[in-house]
Amino acid sequence: MLSIPDAGSVWVNLLAISWFLLCWVGYTLYALRKGRDTACLASVLHLYRRDWMNRLLMREQRMADASVIGNLERNTSFFASSTLLILAGLITVIGASDKAVVLLHELPFVAQVSREIFELKLLVLTAIFVYAFFTFSWGMRQYNFASVLLGSAPLLGEKNVTEAERNAYAERMARVLSMAGNEFNLGLRSYYFALGALTWFINPLLFILTVAGVVVVLYRREFHSDVLHIMMFSPAPIPPAVQMEKTE
Repeated sequence: MLSIPDAGSVWVNLLAISWFLLCWVGYTLYALRKGRDTACLASVLHLYRRDWMNRLLMREQRMADASVIGNLERNTSFFASSTLLILAGLITVIGASDKAVVLLHELPFVAQVSREIFELKLLVLTAIFVYAFFTFSWGMRQYNFASVLLGSAPLLGEKNVTEAERNAYAERMARVLSMAGNEFNLGLRSYYFALGALTWFINPLLFILTVAGVVVVLYRREFHSDVLHIMMFSPAPIPPAVQMEKTE
């Protein structure tokens, strides 16, 4: 007869963390490679950013563009600050792991594990949020770089700048913004997997299933979401004559 593996077994937990790393790293590499020749949120948004930068160079007043970049930077800064608070909480729990283990074992449906396994789970969560902080902070700096590029962008009607140089500059700014957006996406992805890792405290088998579910959710949102289809869809305009016939 088949028996359920012991949740406190070292091998079961090592298998769970190996599966977690395989799903996280594997999906990241898969999404990066698939996004090169398949429409996804990252590739479509880069096209919109390039159109945005091309139109920016055609405007004299660019305060609205600076405001949008500043808003994107503030969003990244918010998650970076939140990650530091989460790290502070995790470090506090690690310092009081004896009491935390006792409180956790009093909860229903939570598997009994040793203190060492419990601390391993906390260390893995801490490593996830450390990685998230580095990605958010790097994305925040890249938005700062984009602000500098915006400030040094050639003005409308500047005679000593050719059209080819304008196009190259717009592409450069769009790529920096896309790099910052990708770092923000990697940080959010860390949060998704960290939320999945919370089920590890209940049972490592549930953790394995949850991580697989996180990969499915990420894949559907990045490659088959409704918002992606809307951004890719350009309806043909209805001729005025047809509109008049419909109203009549």
